Amino acid sequence: MVKVLITGGTGLIGQHLQNTLINNNIEVAVLTRTPKKSNEFRWNLNENYIDKNAFNNITHIIHLAGAGIADKRWTLKRKKELINSRVKSTSLLLKKITDHKVPLQGFISASGIGYYGAVTSDKIFTEEDAPKNDFISTICSQWEKSAHQFKNIDVPLTILRTGVVLTKKNGALSKMNSPLFLSALGTGKQYVPWIHIDDLCNLYLEAILNDNFKGIYNAVAPEHQTNESFSKTLGNIIKKPVLPMNAPSFILKTALGEMAYMLLNGSRVSAEKTKQFYNFVYPDLVTALNNIYHE
Repeated sequence: MVKVLITGGTGLIGQHLQNTLINNNIEVAVLTRTPKKSNEFRWNLNENYIDKNAFNNITHIIHLAGAGIADKRWTLKRKKELINSRVKSTSLLLKKITDHKVPLQGFISASGIGYYGAVTSDKIFTEEDAPKNDFISTICSQWEKSAHQFKNIDVPLTILRTGVVLTKKNGALSKMNSPLFLSALGTGKQYVPWIHIDDLCNLYLEAILNDNFKGIYNAVAPEHQTNESFSKTLGNIIKKPVLPMNAPSFILKTALGEMAYMLLNGSRVSAEKTKQFYNFVYPDLVTALNNIYHE
C-alpha cells in the first residue's frame, strides 16, 4: 500500500494533486493549520508541532507548503517568511520523521524555476546549472538544500523545479486575463516556462510510482514561449484583444517593487531530462489553453 502525506494539500496545486492521487488508488493525508476533514491533520511551524497521527502508515511525503511568492510585496519581513515557510517546514518534517521512526520510501519536494534566477538570456537552463544570487534564486536554493537533508537518513529524494502552472481556476492565468484586454509585460521578450497542472500532478505521481525518477527535474512543458507570444496565443484562444503596446516596466516596478523583476525577466528552461521519464499530455500552449478554456 502507498499512502502519501501532502503539505500544502489544501492549496491550488494540492487540491488537484489530491484528486490525481486518489484517482490512482493512492491514499492521501494532508497537513493543514485548520483541519476540517477526516484525512486532514494539524501542524503549526511556530509551535514546531505536527499531529503524530498524520504519519500513520505514510510511505511518501509531498512537500508543497510555502508562503505564496507573489501574494505580497517583498518587504524584509515577507522575505524572511517566504524562506522560513519552506526551510523550517522541511526541517520540522525531518525531525518528526526521525522522532517517530517513520519508514519513509520517498520525499518529494516542490521547488521553482526561480532557482535559475530572474534573468533573460539566450541560455537554456538545465538541472545541472548553478543558482544565481538574486532573491528568487535564494528562496529556491535554500528550499532545495533543506530537502537534501532527507538523503542523510537514506530517504530517496525527488525535487520538481516548477514553472508557471496553468489551471482552469485561479492561478497565473486568472491574473493575466484582465476583464477587457491582455497585455505583454515590459519588452515581452522574456520567456515564460509553463506547465499544465495535469502534467505537474502526473509528475508527482511518477515520483511516487517510479523508483528511478529520483533527483532534480524541471517541471516545465517542452515548448518555449515568450511573454509576448504567450499573451498573443492566450488572446487567440479566448478571443480577447492584446494591446499593441506592452505594459511599461516602470509601472510594474512601482506597483510590485522588487517582485516585478520576476515578471520582467525569464529564460528558457529545458524539459529534456524530464521527458526521459514522462510524456507530456500538454506539450504545447495551444493544446494546454484549449483544454483549460474549451473542455
